[in-house]
Amino acid sequence: MAAYEFTVSVNTQYLAEQSEPDRASYVFAYAITIQNTGQIAAQLISRHWIITDGHNHVEQVRGLGVVGHQPFLAPGEQFEYTSGTAIATPQGSMTGTYFCVAEDGEQFEVRIPEFVLCLPRALH
Repeated sequence: MAAYEFTVSVNTQYLAEQSEPDRASYVFAYAITIQNTGQIAAQLISRHWIITDGHNHVEQVRGLGVVGHQPFLAPGEQFEYTSGTAIATPQGSMTGTYFCVAEDGEQFEVRIPEFVLCLPRALH
């Protein structure tokens, strides 16, 4: 087990009621679970998202914390949140990193695995 390690899992959902396909606006929610799978308590300080739509248009989003929080997680603890994004195509993807600081002062980044944003039944 690594000393400094968070594990990230993601579930996505297309929000048809908030989307406007005739205006090239497809809205997706994503539920994130961040678990401290390391040996040392650490705090999530900031995020960096890379959002790519089906036309390979890339948008980058940086900011402090997640949904107004900078969770401090002891080993084994987890934090869950839901957020969302809008893209111009029915398919796209997201990936990124979280910047964290451990209680001993060590700084590290956590890679957010790439996940797909897609209308239901749009992929085979």
